[in-house]
Amino acid sequence: MQPDQTTPERDAPKQSSVSPDEIARFGRLAADWWNPRGPMRPLHDMNPLRVGWAHARLAPLRNQGPIRLLDLGCGAGLASEAFARLGYDVLGVDASAEAIAAARVHAALEPDALQARGGRLEYRAASAEELVAEGRQFDAITALEVIEHVTDPAAFLALLASLLRPGGIIVLSTLNRTWQSLATAKIGAEYVLRLLPAGTHDWNRFITPAELSGLAARAGLRTMDIAGMVPAGLHEWRESRRLGVNYIVALAV
Repeated sequence: MQPDQTTPERDAPKQSSVSPDEIARFGRLAADWWNPRGPMRPLHDMNPLRVGWAHARLAPLRNQGPIRLLDLGCGAGLASEAFARLGYDVLGVDASAEAIAAARVHAALEPDALQARGGRLEYRAASAEELVAEGRQFDAITALEVIEHVTDPAAFLALLASLLRPGGIIVLSTLNRTWQSLATAKIGAEYVLRLLPAGTHDWNRFITPAELSGLAARAGLRTMDIAGMVPAGLHEWRESRRLGVNYIVALAV
């Protein structure tokens, strides 16, 4: 793969995808992000499936050399570190300076493990718009549990498309807007089981697979693959055909 390319003539979008309230909410969780039994426990449990699923879909790119991967909305780096261990050259980007600080601290604790397969890991506190304004492009982009928190999903997908080099692949994971997700991912997870802090999600901002595919098409992206993600035991998740709550999707130009 070629290093991320620059195209300075590309204009930065005028409207930010970043929601200050969302960034502040997740910034307050930064210090406890890496606690596997803390407020980010569901992400810890889900991470092996998310990363493994994305890794499998990125296989066509791996035959072409090192892959420059942007993990957008990386938080404190759960997925970023996992991708680096798999050999990707990872740039983890998040608009929360607190989350990026936590990511850097955790990565510094185990540099040998992160470089075991030659992958590189870098973190930056920034927005997608800043990367677009700089003309950056990447071979692969992941945005895991991010799109349901942005101000404008359509504009966000257009940003991702502009950050993707020709032939690249985007992997998103998010929540479907169904009564099932309202009962389990919102009411159940936040207020009954207390797996997530109350207010983590706004069910009205969840996106159905059909809506996501339509918005992706408007951004010039096609849906390559899609799968549901469902709990499989106490701390594990598995791939499923059921898309009613959590799902993951691969997009390409």
